[in-house]
Amino acid sequence: MYHPYFRGKQFELITVRETAAVMAEAGFVPIIEPVKETLNGLDRALTAVCEAGGSAITIVNPYHGDHSEDGAGISTLLKTKYLGKGGVSAGILLKEHMSRTDALNCYEAHKDHSPVFIHAGFTDGKGLAEDIAEILSESQHVFFEKYCGTLYRRHYRDSRRILLRDGFERRRNADHPPREVFSELHLTYEDDGMDGFGDFLTVGDDYSEGGGPAYAVAIHLTFINPEEDDVMYIYHFVSDTKDTPTDPAGKFAQALAKLIKKLDSGASHLADTSAIAEFRDLHTKKHFPGLGQVKKLSMIHHIETMARYLS
Repeated sequence: MYHPYFRGKQFELITVRETAAVMAEAGFVPIIEPVKETLNGLDRALTAVCEAGGSAITIVNPYHGDHSEDGAGISTLLKTKYLGKGGVSAGILLKEHMSRTDALNCYEAHKDHSPVFIHAGFTDGKGLAEDIAEILSESQHVFFEKYCGTLYRRHYRDSRRILLRDGFERRRNADHPPREVFSELHLTYEDDGMDGFGDFLTVGDDYSEGGGPAYAVAIHLTFINPEEDDVMYIYHFVSDTKDTPTDPAGKFAQALAKLIKKLDSGASHLADTSAIAEFRDLHTKKHFPGLGQVKKLSMIHHIETMARYLS
């Protein structure tokens, strides 16, 4: 059903690990694109998923990060530790530069790992669908919406299809509005003929190796709005200080104060998740845990919000 897409940075992998039980119970299947050379964090995340009885898709040929030129280490990890563990599938990322031959070779190399095709800029969708016609009904395909229109997706209508939409608008923290629409895909994916849907959580699809100085600190939290047909919105609680790269702790305190005020108003529609409890605790203790931890809490909140709604 729901497929959150993670790039395998430290706090994304920790999020997978800490929400493994929630996702398994809800039937969520995270997609992980490993971007860091060391695979210890990926291994721990996949172990947690398996121990919780869940499933995950691990991309074996990442486009971004340290494995973009050679994903052999990822393939080796899957083969040595997760072969025979039905919860872990190999994801084949189909980008613009990839040929049909490369795609088919990657599929054959990972045939024992229930491979999933992830369409993200690939230009010959019709040809690939013809190549795999014999297995099309048994295959699974994930589509980045911005690259894969209705006509492209139609070539795979006899397969299991998942649509990924990026609901997070990338801009400077200082430029975020207080709230905006995040997505309605959780309500409409079946109308689009899809079997499931996904997003890039509160991080977005845009990838960067590391963040720059935080001139403004923002806490991004999603919520379902029952007053507007259950559309998902996102709050951006942004610090008042926006003109200096110093004092991230002070800026976090400003953003957190806005979050707490919204929660205490009784009209936030924010689900009472474990992340919200942690934010309240941080406010009480006047503690700044670091921006990575804030990002992690935002992602955990999103997953738990989705799990509660879809249950």
